[in-house]
Amino acid sequence: QVQLVESGGGLVQPGGSLRLSCAASGITFSLARMGWYRQAPGKQRELVAHIYSSGYTDYADSVKGRFTISRDNAKNRVDLQMNSLEPEDTAVYYCNARTSLGVTLNYWGQGTQVTVSS
Repeated sequence: QVQLVESGGGLVQPGGSLRLSCAASGITFSLARMGWYRQAPGKQRELVAHIYSSGYTDYADSVKGRFTISRDNAKNRVDLQMNSLEPEDTAVYYCNARTSLGVTLNYWGQGTQVTVSS
C-alpha cells in the first residue's frame, strides 16, 4: 500500500519561509520521480517542482529562485523549502510520486494547507 504523508504547512506572513516534508512508503523511493503540486481555490492543480531519481530538478517559473526541492533516499522523504513566500503561494500543496517500472503510476498525498497572509 502506497502512502504519501505531507507535513509542515501552516500560516506564514509574506516574505516568510516554510518547509514541507513528504514521507513515502510502499514504493521504490529511490527510483521514483517525486514532486510537489499545489491547488489554490478555484484554480487547477499545478506543478511546483519535480526531483528525479538522478537528482535533476525542475521548477515552475513562479517559484524559481524561491523554492528548493530535495530528497533523502535513505529516509524516503522529499522536502520543499519555500522562501520569500507571497500571498499568491497560498494553496493546498500535494506530494506526488511517479513510478515507472513497466507501467507508469502516479500517487498523491492528502495535501497540506499553506496560507501566506499578514
